[in-house]
Amino acid sequence: MTRSARVHALPAVVLALFTLVDLVIGREQQVLSLVVIAPLAAATVLGRRATAGYGLVALLVATLLGVYDQQYTSESLVAQLFRLFGVALGISIAVLACTLRLRREEQLARMSAQAATNRAVVQTAETLQRNLLGDPPRVPRLETAVRYQPASRHAQVGGDWYDAFPTPDGGTMLVIGDVAGHDAPAAATMAQTRGMLRGVAQSVANLPAAVLSALDRAFATLQVDTLVTVTVATVDLRPAAATNSGPVRLRWSNAGHPPPVLACADGTTRVLERRPARLLGVPPAVDRVDHELDLAPGDTLLFYTDGLVERRTMPLDEGTRWLVELLGRIGREPLDRLCDGLLRGLGDQVDDDVALLAVRVRSCADVSG
Repeated sequence: MTRSARVHALPAVVLALFTLVDLVIGREQQVLSLVVIAPLAAATVLGRRATAGYGLVALLVATLLGVYDQQYTSESLVAQLFRLFGVALGISIAVLACTLRLRREEQLARMSAQAATNRAVVQTAETLQRNLLGDPPRVPRLETAVRYQPASRHAQVGGDWYDAFPTPDGGTMLVIGDVAGHDAPAAATMAQTRGMLRGVAQSVANLPAAVLSALDRAFATLQVDTLVTVTVATVDLRPAAATNSGPVRLRWSNAGHPPPVLACADGTTRVLERRPARLLGVPPAVDRVDHELDLAPGDTLLFYTDGLVERRTMPLDEGTRWLVELLGRIGREPLDRLCDGLLRGLGDQVDDDVALLAVRVRSCADVSG
């Protein structure tokens, strides 16, 4: 007999057992009321119909055992009726308990199905994000390091991203961006925006402001209704290419994103703040503009998303000061150690996803080595 068959046979065994006991011990020591245990047992393993069926059988058996035990006399009739009432009450409780159990099992089944669906969505989005957020880019004259840390261990996807890719004129474009939210839809929007930006960058002038302006038009045409902040930068290695030394030209444009922070080789640190620019996709009021800066050998530039500096318990300005002070201490560490130090500095105060893209200009000795 299979386990399922044994479980389904349990109420019948219980009913048969107490019936047999009542018959064996004789008419003077009846235990007929115990037959109510059969529908109670059925309520734990069977459905409502089966439980009610065992209840009716138990009530019938209790009635017949009352006849056998001679309980329908004038002296014991009232007591026997109360016994039967107790059996009927026990049967009602068994049916009610079975109903509640089935509802709970149905609810748990729905929750399990929903959890499985959610896990599948998250796993798909996580695979997508892991493929999009690949290894640090390899760029001549530059060291790079990247990190991504979700806001929650249980939600491994979000709208933050970093990217780096070559441009048609031989330069390299660096991107850090953030789509509102840290869930699967945010990851999907992030992938859409990232792909659009890459495509636009291959067909417009190699200027960050021009790329963002083209994205504005694409968002308007495609009716992309979401909040996206992004910083786009290009590094031009050609001025120093002949000697593998000298500064590297950085050009960037910001669409409502936290400004990059520069940790200079001499130990000074500063935020590259410029006039605030509108978010991506917002109808233009003024044209977007580019900013330029020469990076010297040993300079480190940190691009990051707002999860690094925004806290529920700390204003944005205070978070930015924290970042500048921390970079002042660890800004000349190896890039991997620097990024890990920034994430450790957050402790358990991670309220939003965090993406980091750190770029350092190699010195002449590093390049030749």
